[in-house]
Amino acid sequence: MCLVAGGLGSNLREKFIVMINAGKHRGEDSFGVWTDEGVMKSSDFSKVHEIPDGNIGLLQCRLAMTGSLGFTQPFVNELALIHNGEIYNHRELRAWLEGKGVSFETDVDSEVVLRLIEFFLDRGLDVVGAVRKAMLMLEGDYAVAFSDGKRIHLFRDPLGVRPLYRSPEGFFASEKKVLWAIGQEAIPVAPGELVTISREGVEVRKAFRLEELKRKPLSQEGAVKAIGRTLTCSVRHRVGKKTGVLFSGGLDSSLVALIASEYSDVVLYTAGMEGSPDMEWARRAADKLGLELREYVFDLEDVKEAVPKVAFAIEEPNPMNMAIGIPLYFATKLAGDEGVKVLLSGQGADELFGGYTKYLERPELMEEDLKELGERNLARDDKIAMLNSVEGRFPFLSLSVVSAAINTPLDAKISDGVRKAALRKAALELGLPEEIAMREKKAAQYGSGSQKLLEKLAKSEGLGLREYAEKVFREIFKRE
Repeated sequence: MCLVAGGLGSNLREKFIVMINAGKHRGEDSFGVWTDEGVMKSSDFSKVHEIPDGNIGLLQCRLAMTGSLGFTQPFVNELALIHNGEIYNHRELRAWLEGKGVSFETDVDSEVVLRLIEFFLDRGLDVVGAVRKAMLMLEGDYAVAFSDGKRIHLFRDPLGVRPLYRSPEGFFASEKKVLWAIGQEAIPVAPGELVTISREGVEVRKAFRLEELKRKPLSQEGAVKAIGRTLTCSVRHRVGKKTGVLFSGGLDSSLVALIASEYSDVVLYTAGMEGSPDMEWARRAADKLGLELREYVFDLEDVKEAVPKVAFAIEEPNPMNMAIGIPLYFATKLAGDEGVKVLLSGQGADELFGGYTKYLERPELMEEDLKELGERNLARDDKIAMLNSVEGRFPFLSLSVVSAAINTPLDAKISDGVRKAALRKAALELGLPEEIAMREKKAAQYGSGSQKLLEKLAKSEGLGLREYAEKVFREIFKRE
């Protein structure tokens, strides 16, 4: 995990220094800068004023998760490249590329992205074709920028797990506030999009569409088997030696925890008010699963102290995202304080398998919500977790799981009024206790009690919740 940023323009050093200082909370292990005038990498942020000037450049602030701790991006070869995220099948792709005669300089997963793109470009594909081929092969979460010295290309994974923003003036960054710091507006790079920045302006093209995953619909039995198989594989790819799970005691997080416990030492993390439904259910489900549960029980004063931090992370005056972000902030803080860097989440299961009540009447909203998940939910979760130097990983959003879900018939997702029916059946087959598999869970802001406490804080200032969120946002960012 890290900050990636950069841009095109004159006298970049001053802007890049501001961007590094505004975004280094995403990666405090080291920083690296490439421009057309040189390269500098250091673990000493006091040396940031020594970075090269130039007219086009890329930068990274690294939180080391995969590969050698001593290596800092950018990679510089025929192309310069930076990458935020994780490539879970990087070893398999490395072996495949080495079999094609490609050599590597490091064991870092990001280098696989660079070599894949170079490999396809060398075989005559244009940049859209090369990026598309790479996206089809990469199992991971990524926001990538690469440059040939004349232009910069940007792309995100097809679900938008990792955030990435661009400005109309030719700059980009992992978070809006990094662009705001240099007086730029922030526009999300859409999942599967390829954005090219050059002196001629900004060009936006589509490299990958989720519709391309549609195949012949699976049978109901086949769908259940595919869901279980692909989710198991996805979880196995995403665990570490010690793995945390963001846990509410519901179907999605419990299923992820159950599978993860087969491959890793798992600790469950939850946060909520004492007596809240999510806290009670998390305790009950953890006991049934036989897994250790770590709790952060928050009260009104805790929430009051956390609100500015959560608002700083989510970068918008959105009261719902603030309420959802409160328990996420405390759970990731607890994990980070205990040295757990990886937290698995059940995010995405509702959009894939029909979890929301609205889908009973309008099932077509599932596909729309899935396409909007990146900026609506995932960017929020990523940026809050990064405050605590924790990486959220989302097994349900592996392309293989998404493909299984997209090809699951609607009547298998919602059956006799039961939402997520196919996922519940897969969970039962994988050994999840029926009491957990069939539980209907409240939304996080209600299940944790955070919504109630935020409303109290707003009321204490004579404000509605939306007015309160807007007030906090203005105070932090000095923006309307």
